[in-house]
Amino acid sequence: MRALDALRLWRLSLAEWRAHPWRQLAALLSVALGVALALSVHLINGSALAEFSSAVRSANGEPDLSLQGAATGLPESWLDTLAATPGVAVASPRVHADTVLLLPGGRTHPVRVIGVDALSVMAVAPELMPQPAKGSGRLAMLDPRLGFANAALQGLIGQVDATPAAADWQVLARGKPWQLVAGGQVAAGGGPILVVDIAAAQTMLGQPGQLNRVDVRLQAGADAASVQRALAGQLPPGAQWLVPGDGNQRVSNLSRAYRVNLSVLALVALVVGGFLVFSVVSLAVAQRTPGLALLGVLGLGAAGRRGLVLAECAVTGLLAGLLGVALGTGMAMAALRLLAGDLGGGYFAGVAPQLQWSWPAAALCVGLGLLASVVGGAWPAAQAARLSPAMALKGLGGQGGQAPPVWPGLLMLLGGAGLALLPPIEGLPVAAYAAVAAWLVGGISLLPAVVRVLLGQRGASPARHALWLLALQRARHHRGTATAALAGVVASLALCVALTVMVASFRSAVTTWLDTVLPADLYVRAGQGAGGDVTFPDGLAQRLASVPGVARVAGMRQLQVSLSPRQPEVSVLARDLGDDPSQHLPLVDVALPLPAGQVGLFVSEAMLSLHNARTGQPLTMVLPSGPVTFFVRGFYRDYARQFGSVTLDEADYRRLTGDERLTDMALWLQPGAAQAPLQAAIRAVVAELGGAPQALTFASTAQLKAISLQIFDRSFAVTRYLQVVAIAIGLAGVAASLSAQVLSRQREFGLLAHLGLTRSQVMRLVLLETAGWLIAGVLVGLGLGLAISAVLVHVVNPQSFHWTMPLLVPPGPVAALLGAVLLAGLGTTLLTARRAVHADAVRAVREHW
Repeated sequence: MRALDALRLWRLSLAEWRAHPWRQLAALLSVALGVALALSVHLINGSALAEFSSAVRSANGEPDLSLQGAATGLPESWLDTLAATPGVAVASPRVHADTVLLLPGGRTHPVRVIGVDALSVMAVAPELMPQPAKGSGRLAMLDPRLGFANAALQGLIGQVDATPAAADWQVLARGKPWQLVAGGQVAAGGGPILVVDIAAAQTMLGQPGQLNRVDVRLQAGADAASVQRALAGQLPPGAQWLVPGDGNQRVSNLSRAYRVNLSVLALVALVVGGFLVFSVVSLAVAQRTPGLALLGVLGLGAAGRRGLVLAECAVTGLLAGLLGVALGTGMAMAALRLLAGDLGGGYFAGVAPQLQWSWPAAALCVGLGLLASVVGGAWPAAQAARLSPAMALKGLGGQGGQAPPVWPGLLMLLGGAGLALLPPIEGLPVAAYAAVAAWLVGGISLLPAVVRVLLGQRGASPARHALWLLALQRARHHRGTATAALAGVVASLALCVALTVMVASFRSAVTTWLDTVLPADLYVRAGQGAGGDVTFPDGLAQRLASVPGVARVAGMRQLQVSLSPRQPEVSVLARDLGDDPSQHLPLVDVALPLPAGQVGLFVSEAMLSLHNARTGQPLTMVLPSGPVTFFVRGFYRDYARQFGSVTLDEADYRRLTGDERLTDMALWLQPGAAQAPLQAAIRAVVAELGGAPQALTFASTAQLKAISLQIFDRSFAVTRYLQVVAIAIGLAGVAASLSAQVLSRQREFGLLAHLGLTRSQVMRLVLLETAGWLIAGVLVGLGLGLAISAVLVHVVNPQSFHWTMPLLVPPGPVAALLGAVLLAGLGTTLLTARRAVHADAVRAVREHW
């Protein structure tokens, strides 16, 4: 019997859907967009992460255990030590460097050079095993003159089956071109990789007797822990054990915060959709009170009425979920083709993944759409269950627009404030997101109270004009309906204001930061995109100081240091800090004085969170000369390096390491000096020193600022798209909810016409009522948006990306958002009211008797 009753409820729900499809359409589309965005972000990120992880595994192989050296490398003697350790079957050495490939026509491209032992690499990384070209000898893989390219590298110049005599590879090593003969290929995927014999790599990269890593294959029955215990306390300074999961974890950590925040932002549309379902269903229940009462008189109890409304919401959610899955799949395919899988974040550069569709993810997103619709309709369903059928049929005791109590909303606001102060969970701002949700629910529930404050108490002196009096009294009496009418638009407006303020604050902070870190006129880099493994030829800085037009030259050495096997590497920047570091670094606080006999450095904000660095405390790092303990003098903002950087004076770095190589140079030009002739002179000097002038990259301060802001805008392109979607959903909610409310008042308009009001007066009356509610909704949305923006700027960004910035409210964009909501609401009301008041007054009254 219960199954039969449920089937009847579903038939009634479908009948209601067919009878009023347009009323449900706005809610359906908003939930569908939320589902589509959530699924597309998940598919894009999942596909890109899987492709990037696969490329990393392909290049790194699948050893049981690896010993990775610090910046100093590993002495070759450790290869014998590991090979002789009980439980080790194979120990395979590796040398690697990220450098630049010199292509014909003056082009360059980043490439990773990997030196392997062809006799042992097959056991730990078979995809790096050199495969000699046809006609080569059997021992070609051991020839130090040959290089073996993967498919990505071969595709750069179209040499798939090149023989050793057909073409050469030129890579930049220690500032000078190094030539290798194309000897064959390797099966490794991912970005461009050039595999060479390990001895040749050591010579080419200037690392004689040093290794970067030793990969280990264990004997049957042996475990990695026993090998680690056998060598405990004997490892070289800074050396780290890597277990198989560390590589994937490091790749995941690379984009974890970006992926999570994008997923949360994608769910914003789904949340707004839930509020819109609440608006539409609340007004639908109010409009259908006589019909629901008739069903109650005919035997449909409170539980049945609640089930009927929830079943209608479930139909909406199910249809929206299925539509959202289709839209989300199409959006993911388009984004993977246009954005190459990184969604503007730059974490998966060079990766062009194929869509990896997921049935569980699609089912979860459909479930989320269904849940959002059912939760959004829960309160209206409860109202339908509470109505008294007999009283409602007489026009009494229906949905009276009673305002809810104030204390639950205030409690939600206070609870949200407490959640915003909690620390991150597993490095993610989970509590901050919960605070945002609590504030949305609490703020929207306080809409009737805001209407009461704006319009005054019932006992206040009445307006003198009749239309003003009618509009004021009805808006006061039905202020409880404001929550249903404006819930969706308040949610979308609040989130759009918050995102607008957050993006504006971040962009302003980045602009100010660029003004501090880019003081010179011209900047030169040894090789674009290759990190610290590509340097200028020795002595270049001294030569450039005498070039006509150059007033001053400042060099910088940049290298990467690993402080944790599961975290991305930290950038070490050695540059001239002068007597006052605050003139060269965007310090957050005053620099501490350097104690006598110690070496000072400065750390970025990310170092405080990721590696527990503290001002005034020691910090030990392994530089190319060995481990060094520094005194942390202060911390600075660094928006270019999310995973941390440290800066020390160039003189200290040279004294500690003896390394005088440079990766970047800043040049101050003499008055009137032109940049184009100067760049040509610099290229000529590099060529004289035996370097590769085509690998140099030049940028003026203005160009670097423009490029940096373009990258910033691209990174936030998805955020702006989500803003547009959210505000579109909110405006659709205004149109749907206010239209439904106006159309449900045709009997009232007929009575007003019988009392002598003209059609234009009725339309002005409706506009005045709506304006009061809309102003209240805009004020609540603005207040919530500013509060949420403070959480995004001061809580979410520091906890997710480890950056701080001042809060900036852009008045123009925020005012435009508020104006758009007001105009859309009033315009929709005007159009709907025009249609409603043109109906025949007598018929409108008669139809409701």
